[in-house]
Amino acid sequence: MMRKNWKEYKIKDIIEGLFDGPHATPSPSETGPVFLGVKNLNEDGRLDLSQIKHIAEKDFSRWTKRVLPQENDVVFIYEASLHRYGLLPHNLRCCLGRRMALLRLDKRQVLPQFLLYYFLSSEWRQTMEQNVIVGATVKRIPISDFPKFKLSLPLMEEQCRIANVLSDIDAKIDLNNRINTELENLARTIYDYWFLQFDFPDAAGRPYRSSGGAMRFDAGLGRDIPVKWEVNTFSELIAEYKGGDWGKEAKTGNYVKHVTCLRGTDLDGLSGIADLSPPDRFILEKNSHKILSAHDLIVEISGGSPTQSTGRLGYVSEYALNRFNKPLICSNFCKALTLKDSAYFYYFVMHWKKAYDQGVFFNFEGKTSGIKNLLFDSAMASIRVALPPRDVVLKFYHLLNEFDAKKQLNLKENTQLANLRDWLLPLLMSGEVTVGDTQ
Repeated sequence: MMRKNWKEYKIKDIIEGLFDGPHATPSPSETGPVFLGVKNLNEDGRLDLSQIKHIAEKDFSRWTKRVLPQENDVVFIYEASLHRYGLLPHNLRCCLGRRMALLRLDKRQVLPQFLLYYFLSSEWRQTMEQNVIVGATVKRIPISDFPKFKLSLPLMEEQCRIANVLSDIDAKIDLNNRINTELENLARTIYDYWFLQFDFPDAAGRPYRSSGGAMRFDAGLGRDIPVKWEVNTFSELIAEYKGGDWGKEAKTGNYVKHVTCLRGTDLDGLSGIADLSPPDRFILEKNSHKILSAHDLIVEISGGSPTQSTGRLGYVSEYALNRFNKPLICSNFCKALTLKDSAYFYYFVMHWKKAYDQGVFFNFEGKTSGIKNLLFDSAMASIRVALPPRDVVLKFYHLLNEFDAKKQLNLKENTQLANLRDWLLPLLMSGEVTVGDTQ
């Protein structure tokens, strides 16, 4: 299809330079500029800086000898995890990691925001696939040939209009994500204040410990806790378990129950901390008892890595269920559990995640055939938890339930916005729809 006022270029016609990162990895550092890696670029063209590696200041000049990344540079991955791009924001001090390259654009020819979206189009994806070199282990794009790749661009005015439409959608997604991050931080702050510092509101609404609330020493926990609090193990709080299932990819024989299956990698996405893309599966009708309900908790019992233990936790709130069109199950590498009293739902979640962040679950791991397994029963019987009175924890439940309602609405809206963006992008890039048609 011919596109009015679009012109064909080669990459070299629209850039001031193309640079790749050093073919090495610097020594790790706790602080310093960001060392951009493969995990920092998402498939939807967004930078993900939730988990970053740093480079020491003393090494920074050496790692930026080829190029010092700056605002509106386009970065991309040219080996292994192809089709990932990002646009560098203002004031991000960073250097390129391995398998990553950078385009410094001629902004008289191309708008950086437009080029980012163009790189996400099926037209450009096809161009990349036509130039892939299949190596011994991974696919890669020859950087030396990249400047010769062809692309089509409209006039600058049209580039701006298209980029504005798509970036407005992404801006709303970013805003929702920022709101959710703040809600997550606020939940942790309240949990810490109420249940680690013990300044939950007493009967008069005053902070308990700061107002002279009575404390007692618990030998099992090795610390003081409020006098009316009990101490139990995780296992004493759990009413029942549900096993995981993997079923079949397609409807086959008696595998007819259509479900969405949550894997370990999907658990953080339930609360919006990470991306969520669980597969649809078909399970046996007789296994419908494995379908998850509101207030179920999901634990990853197999997997992990040398730096990440098993025991990741995800939770299914009543609002999270509304994000899915099909019943939910967890995979057979996970286990679901239901508490005896759902009032303790969010308290249990926060306490578990605190233990996980502190590395407690590394102490309860076995290994078979190279895969780490959580010694679940042993962990549940060994990890002790101080239990607030029900009236206190119920106040906490209502607070966090309100937070979760907002978070899940934002996440559902983000899915709808992303679908809209992904629907519009190929239409705009093909010229089939113009910006005037979208308004």
